[in-house]
Amino acid sequence: MRFRVRKTAHIFERVGLAMAGAACGLFVGAYVGSAIPQLTTQGFLLLMMMLGFVGFYLGIDTPQMPFDDAHSRIDAAELMSSAGTLCATLTAFVSVLVIVLRGDPHMGWTWLVLFGWIAGVAMQTVAGAKARMRK
Repeated sequence: MRFRVRKTAHIFERVGLAMAGAACGLFVGAYVGSAIPQLTTQGFLLLMMMLGFVGFYLGIDTPQMPFDDAHSRIDAAELMSSAGTLCATLTAFVSVLVIVLRGDPHMGWTWLVLFGWIAGVAMQTVAGAKARMRK
């Protein structure tokens, strides 16, 4: 019984993190979509949200490598996951900042936010999948 409760709590935690990723994707999609007319679609918003959902579900809370002398190398999955999380949340933060303060940054910043978001969630997804495959 105790194992099932812990497993359920872990799933709740991961789904909550995934929903936070979807919310971040919504903010990035709203900012980028409002600045680039071709991306002002519901499909684009859903895509950004799904990327965030998957990236944050897989990329946060990755299983770590055992830490001992035999495994003293760098855990690439953990490093990539943390870098992806930083990149994705930073772009989401910038998106919220631009939306709330009604900023009008140069178009280059908008593209940087879009590519930063995609790179961040891609790193999270790849790192999470890699960490779970070695289990």
